[in-house]
Amino acid sequence: MFSPATKTVLIVERLIQEDVIDRIEAGGAKGYTIVPGSGQGEHHRRRGRGAHIVDDFSIVRIEFIMADDAKARAIAEDVAERYFEQYPGIVYISPVEVIRPERF
Repeated sequence: MFSPATKTVLIVERLIQEDVIDRIEAGGAKGYTIVPGSGQGEHHRRRGRGAHIVDDFSIVRIEFIMADDAKARAIAEDVAERYFEQYPGIVYISPVEVIRPERF
């Protein structure tokens, strides 16, 4: 009943969110989820609550699942190559199992 798939997670600044979504869609993903983020890492602490001086520098977590592992990896690599020299970001991939793989 379950089929293998690949979950890709991209944590990026809201400033480049729309560009990253364009890359995800161009790569063939059928959908994605965006969640506001907060945390601390190499590029400062990102607070999830309260007013931001510039909202574009807050972070978001964008994730998508694809049945085609090669396509998921290609999207992740494309985003990393295009944006991670200039903007902070994290990308990771995990194997998952899904019901109704035709939706992914």
